[in-house]
Amino acid sequence: MSTDDSRRRLRVAIREMEIDDLSDVYHLGSRLFTSGELPTLYRTWDEYEVTTFFNTDTEYCLVADVDGEVAGFVLGTTYEKDGSAWKYGYVAWIGVKPEHRGQKLGHRLYQELERRMAEDGVRIMLMDTEAGNKAAISFFSRMGFGRPEPQVWMSKTLRREASPANGAVRRHASPARSMRLALRKPAEASSAASNGHATDRALHQTVKTV
Repeated sequence: MSTDDSRRRLRVAIREMEIDDLSDVYHLGSRLFTSGELPTLYRTWDEYEVTTFFNTDTEYCLVADVDGEVAGFVLGTTYEKDGSAWKYGYVAWIGVKPEHRGQKLGHRLYQELERRMAEDGVRIMLMDTEAGNKAAISFFSRMGFGRPEPQVWMSKTLRREASPANGAVRRHASPARSMRLALRKPAEASSAASNGHATDRALHQTVKTV
């Protein structure tokens, strides 16, 4: 049997993420989003990314199910700006297992996400990545995105300090997570601050009008 024949026989479904998929999505993301290639961008991937998007934007958390296996996923959210009548959709994370690439799973995941967001009134789609992430830029260009702009990432390592009271080590808040908290949708900011699971990232690098 040829490779093409075997691929045509695969049962592929793009569906909403379920609670049983959380572990698979997290581990797949950990496999794909490595700090070795894009250290600043991928440093923000952790289990809270998956659980927070799942809890707040379930309809925009999709997986590519291939023969009962999670072979890819996309996580997104929407927001509205004060004083603007337009609603924005943001593609936070998208990834496909290397062994399933070439089957257009990423294309199908994104198209379903865009369809859902357009039905919910989204007018502009946004994504962001590092300028050196050529694969992501190429993918989103094929999805119709344009107007790429350079993006500056900055980081600062904070030292740990001993508490004067008991000598315990006190960790400073993550600057990256604090930045994402400030960019959350207004209705979610207070709850995100209380549980420490803010997940939105800096937006405007590449846009698409739906």
